[in-house]
Amino acid sequence: MATPPYELTGKTVYVAGHRGMVGGALVRRLAGEGVTLLTASRGELDLTDQAAVNRWFAAKRPQAVFFAAAKVGGIVANNTLRAEFIYDNLMMATNVIQAAHVNGAEKLMFLGSSCIYPKLAPQPLREDSLLTGPLEPTNEPYAIAKIAGIKLVEAYRAQYGSDFVSVMPTNLYGPGDNYHPEYSHVVAALIRRFHEAKVAGAREVVVWGTGTPRREFLFVDDMADACVHLMKTYSSPDLINIGCGEDITIAEFARVVAETVGFEGTITFDTTKPDGTPRKLLDVGRLAQLGWHARTSLRDGLRLAYQAFLERAG
Repeated sequence: MATPPYELTGKTVYVAGHRGMVGGALVRRLAGEGVTLLTASRGELDLTDQAAVNRWFAAKRPQAVFFAAAKVGGIVANNTLRAEFIYDNLMMATNVIQAAHVNGAEKLMFLGSSCIYPKLAPQPLREDSLLTGPLEPTNEPYAIAKIAGIKLVEAYRAQYGSDFVSVMPTNLYGPGDNYHPEYSHVVAALIRRFHEAKVAGAREVVVWGTGTPRREFLFVDDMADACVHLMKTYSSPDLINIGCGEDITIAEFARVVAETVGFEGTITFDTTKPDGTPRKLLDVGRLAQLGWHARTSLRDGLRLAYQAFLERAG
């Protein structure tokens, strides 16, 4: 059954988490859609505060909501800040989804994460593999909070007929990424490490793990474009993956980052450090059927990401 297109032009649109990498990309993408854009910094609106969220929604009445707010991080952050990751992400999802419903939002998109899938689920990861096996232990609290968000969206659709949808992005990178030395994701961590090694004239960069895990990486502005495309064209209780459909070993990826940054030393692997999930590639068949494909190549995307990193560092 064809879904009637949802027209964004002329609508009041709230991007939750606009200062994050994904939210920032959505703001850039929505600039060309003729919307009235609503944003609120953490200082203006604490999404873990139910009363504050309800007041804000009642006053602003957004018609469409992109829920891109999250407490995020790499393996170390996920494994260390376990209580914060589950509590903050549960509270934000619960408060925003309920407030959107109560205050008459026409459409909401919940952005999850590919870590929701079981650690050893068949590859590429299909949407129907959700809840079919144990999660990767290092990021289980974050994953469970995101799964709860997906189930909230399903429940509000089922009980209230809300036009709420869930999308699951793969590993993202690009402008606005977090380059914290301990709590960053793999792309930002490697860009920073190779850059610092180049500046210091170091001969070697050590990468965590064996280098054998395979990962898929999507440029964040492609992700934002996919979200806008799906907001307009997709309405179903089924979650939908967003990715590029191609993966690469961490070892090969590290070499591409080194080339992008201009580091010419050697790369070694610290096999005492965790690898995480052996492989994480999303099945993007549903997305392709809906007429969307990633456009930015890995090398082009990394060049843009490194440029943004230099501008921020400078």
